[in-house]
Order: sequence, then C-alpha cells, then structure tokens
Amino acid sequence: MQEYFEINKNLWNQKVAIHLNTELYGMDSFMAGRNSLDEATLELLGDVKGKSVLHLQCHFGQDSLSLARMGAKVTAIDLSDAGIKKARELNAELNLDVEFICCNVYDLKDHLEQKFDIVYTSFGTIVWLPDLTKWADIIRHFLAKNGKFVFLDFHPVVDMLNWDTHAFEYDYFNPKKPYIETNQGTYADKNADVNLTECFWSHSLAEVVQALLDQELRLESMSEYDYSPYNVFGEMVKKGEMKYTFKNMDVAFPYFYALVCSN
Repeated sequence: MQEYFEINKNLWNQKVAIHLNTELYGMDSFMAGRNSLDEATLELLGDVKGKSVLHLQCHFGQDSLSLARMGAKVTAIDLSDAGIKKARELNAELNLDVEFICCNVYDLKDHLEQKFDIVYTSFGTIVWLPDLTKWADIIRHFLAKNGKFVFLDFHPVVDMLNWDTHAFEYDYFNPKKPYIETNQGTYADKNADVNLTECFWSHSLAEVVQALLDQELRLESMSEYDYSPYNVFGEMVKKGEMKYTFKNMDVAFPYFYALVCSN
C-alpha cells in the first residue's frame, strides 16, 4: 500500500497551493473570521468549548482552526506535508494553538499518546483509505472514556458517480483494490493546469458502520442529507447557505451522511 499512499501524498501536496486560491475555500473570508464548518457538522459536534478534539485528515487545517476558534483544544493530522506546513503557518498567523501532525492516519499511534473527548473527520476522507478496520481501531484507540466520534462524508451512492456527468461509474462495494486515475484540475478548481494521479477506494455504508461496531463503539445516531454542503459535483444549484443539489435532479438524493458514535 505504500506506493498508493505516496501517490496520494503527492496528490494532496499539489492540491494545497491550488485550493488556497479557490472560491470553495474562501481564504479571505476565513482569515477574517468565517467558520468553515457546515450546519450539520456544527449541530453534531455541539458545544466544543474546552473539549479536546482530534481531527483526522485535515487538509490544510481550515476546519481544525475553526474548531479552535470555537474554544476546542485541537490536534489535527494529515498525510500531506505541504498541507501541514500551511496549516501551521495559518495557526501562527491567527494566533491559535492547534497542534498539527504530519503522518498517515494508520501510523498515528507512533506520533501521539493523548486521548480525546471528540474524534472528528469529514467529507472526502475514507475514500483514500483501503482498510476501514485499521481506521476504526485508530478512532477507538484515541477516544477518551465517554468520548464521541463524529463522522460526516459524501454518501457512497455519490461516490458511485462520475462527478461531472453524474453517470454511474464506480462500484458501491469495496473492490479490495484501488481505482487509479489521472485527472485534470481538482474538485475545487476543475480548470487548474495540473494533471494529478490519485488512488481511491469504495466503501459501503455497511462496511463503515460494521468497522466501527467491531471496535465496540456504540452507534448513537445516523443521518442522511438531501443536499451537498459543497459545490463540487459538476453543475449544481444553490438551495441555501452551503446547500447544493444536482442541477437536473428531480428526486430527493442522498448527498452525504453522518454518524455519531460513543465508547
């Protein structure tokens, strides 16, 4: 798997500079105080003031820094050294105290000993992970007693689609081997002058939930949502603040889902 991880590390290293200058990430408004977290995430996290939060796969740290602004004591990790470098720069510029760690999520036990009140991860994360059993073990390991795991991600049905044509293209069930593709641009800037190779995996709802249950985590709630908080799926229509749907979709469609677990 190391070869795949190196491909994806290069992928995300190159995405950082592109994403810093996109409308999707809105760096000017973020630096001026905008909270990057969407409505559903804020509701599920609840009051984080004074709580310790571990943020897995944080990109360049916008959500991590938003949590710190809300009063949480945040530790955040990501595979991309370029992402972590930028996150640390933003942390210093904003005079916050987030601890950013550069490592593969599977290797986190080698870099961190603390337990956390909340483990959090969201949107476009587990598609980069081949093994959810190892992922769930990391979550269980770092949750403090009576801790809470908050997980939001794009619905597996969405992950079956070509994001531009909305035609079915990928398996619902994990094929046990990655899809390997080279695509122009990124989800935040489809016209960016780069061609990036990526390796990703499919994960069904059952696979995600069972991996967490196998670690003896309790499923407290599960929700599905009929909009996307991000305008990343080709042509979309804005329905509200951070709420988008497919332009030509006339039926209610599951764009993302959320799980809350406890130990």
